[in-house]
Amino acid sequence: MVSASPRALSYQERIDLLRATKKRHTEEKWRVLGSIDMDDNGIILPPLETLRCVEVMGGSGVPMKDALFSTFTPKSNHPSGGIFGARACGENYRALLEMHPTYVDPVSSLAGCYMVNFLSYRTPQWNPDFDYPHLRPEQQLYGLHHGIGAVQHFCQDMTIGLSLGWEGLRRKILTFRSVNTDDEAQELYDGLEHFVLGMQNWIGRTAAAAREMAASEANPQLRENLLQIAAINDHLVHEPPRTFREACQWMLWYQLSGKMYNMGGSLGRIDQFLYPYYQRDKQLGTLEDEEAVFHIACHFLMDTSYTQLGGPDSLHEDTTNPLSYLVLEAAHRLKIPVNVGVCVGEHIDPQLLRRGVEIMFQDKTGIPKFLGVDRTSEGFARNGYPMTLARERAYSGCHWSALPGREYTVNDCVKINFARVFEVAFQEMMDDAHAQPSVSDLWNRFEKHLRRAAAVIGESLDFQIDHMYRVYPELHMDLLCHGPIERGRDASHGGVEYVNLCVDGSGLATTADSFAALEQRVEKEERFTWQQIAAFLKSDWEGPEGERARLLMHRIPRYGSGRSCADAYASRIASTFTTIIKEKPTPRGFNMIPGLFSWAANLAMGADVGATPNGRHAKERISHGPNPDPGFRKDAAPTALALAVAAVQPGYGNTAPMQIELDPGLSKGEEDIGNVAALIRTHFDLGGTQINMNILDKKTILEAHKDPSKYPDLVVRVTGFSAYFASLSPGIRQMVVDRILAGE
Repeated sequence: MVSASPRALSYQERIDLLRATKKRHTEEKWRVLGSIDMDDNGIILPPLETLRCVEVMGGSGVPMKDALFSTFTPKSNHPSGGIFGARACGENYRALLEMHPTYVDPVSSLAGCYMVNFLSYRTPQWNPDFDYPHLRPEQQLYGLHHGIGAVQHFCQDMTIGLSLGWEGLRRKILTFRSVNTDDEAQELYDGLEHFVLGMQNWIGRTAAAAREMAASEANPQLRENLLQIAAINDHLVHEPPRTFREACQWMLWYQLSGKMYNMGGSLGRIDQFLYPYYQRDKQLGTLEDEEAVFHIACHFLMDTSYTQLGGPDSLHEDTTNPLSYLVLEAAHRLKIPVNVGVCVGEHIDPQLLRRGVEIMFQDKTGIPKFLGVDRTSEGFARNGYPMTLARERAYSGCHWSALPGREYTVNDCVKINFARVFEVAFQEMMDDAHAQPSVSDLWNRFEKHLRRAAAVIGESLDFQIDHMYRVYPELHMDLLCHGPIERGRDASHGGVEYVNLCVDGSGLATTADSFAALEQRVEKEERFTWQQIAAFLKSDWEGPEGERARLLMHRIPRYGSGRSCADAYASRIASTFTTIIKEKPTPRGFNMIPGLFSWAANLAMGADVGATPNGRHAKERISHGPNPDPGFRKDAAPTALALAVAAVQPGYGNTAPMQIELDPGLSKGEEDIGNVAALIRTHFDLGGTQINMNILDKKTILEAHKDPSKYPDLVVRVTGFSAYFASLSPGIRQMVVDRILAGE
């Protein structure tokens, strides 16, 4: 609590106080929950007397803890103890919201936080009545991230909620309940109404808490702020927002509800849907830019929502506006993990890119990231859609975009591990008594198994669409999508207009370098026989002879070195994968879109793969996204990296992001800023789709890796998400360290 002061606090002083509070909350989470290998969400631990921890699987596939209210007992509707279907999920989620503690920080302009993840109460998370034994053997054989059970990872249309408000959404539900009277629709409406009523209760109780706090607040500035929070939230219980601040508060409530329900984090074009409120308040003289920055900062403190700045409208006109810069400024002032993407394109304001690069140099937080909107729009149109529609997609996740409120995608949830497919093909060839091992034979088998893995993915995605609505429907997203309420159908089951299912390939460099090493050392140079290589892999390069062989296989010209055999294999793998994914839809006719991305799951995927011919040890992580492996060139030239990643883009609107680490010793002068901006533009001109960037030095990263507690404020871009370095598990930290060291 801030005591009474003879002067009012500035907005920056309030941001500093809020950041200090966040730091305290974050350190408490580290102590209680341990490593958090995902977005730095604004979750606050529940009161100690209500807290219990459960072990869950993190995004990287490693065990991690989650916080639960020990006083909340879900009401199961299934013999397994699970909670399944819209009615049961909505009813239980409402009960959780109605007991959720209120949270108001008198320094912030916005109220609310979330303390638990409803998803963690749902065990089992898949309804055993909908088993898939016909798919499981091959899912396991290829180590597939198959998408069954995937939640959110598409984008809502925030304008629906901002225009209707919570009570307007409830009235909409009641209106269409009388139109769509079948059982599926009625159950969905029950779940959605429970969701809205729970939110109204939570918001109303928070307003009352703010008013009660104001009565005892000695600082007049903070007392007035608390009264404003109370009035705003009293209004938002039943009415839509009218002002920029109210719109930010409504947006935060929606984002918090998504985090609690199923860890949703998409936001989209914040500088577009908030701009009318900004313009109106500016014209009325009731909003200054400093205040607007503060409201956005207060939102980002509680939710690191994936946000797009700038970009084209449907007619290819630039949408960059003054609010675009203010959102970027809010991230700059905070210097915490925030997922803001700056659009770069032929018709996009070049100053937005320049300001983004300046902030990268100044803050060294991996923020912002950069979005090649021309290439992603052109790629999406190749799926058969008009460019006017393609340009409406919004960046709203780690590496992905979606049509706000109109498209079901399961982005970033479905992955084919190229290295595992390669391992299956290699083992099959070596076990075939009639085969004469060769790289050509291996490639044919690899392509055969890659095609089968893709087919299993297609069948799995159909299964997801057939059953997910009866397991864990997208109640949170359904509210702000076009169709689910109107049709009485969940977004995962025909509720929205478009279904475009993301399928990512992972482990590109691991696989390309393995093919190239076999071609060079076994076939061209005849250093080893195929049987010797098979023995080395089986023993995980055991002994001095194995280590010598491992180093020799590793020290070939690798993917990214330029015009190498490995570069050719990387392009061939990416092209073949793209062709396989695009040659036909799922068996039920749903479009699939290829990308290259591993997220931080390359550790978990690597654990499924034995030693590989590129010199990688068994169970080590596979390569990251479309990037070459660290150390692919002695000079680690950024231009070589940019060329390599641009050359393997699938080209259908799902990205293959370049992860790049830059030298912090650059002077930050006009020339260096211009050079980095030029590198970004060049990568996108060559076909690149997204850039994730870090500026960190060797000394800092090594010291932080040795003792993370000494660097609690160090922020890094891990992959598509940013996080406090100290919050990451040792394996994820090592991945970042290896990239930084290799990029020197």
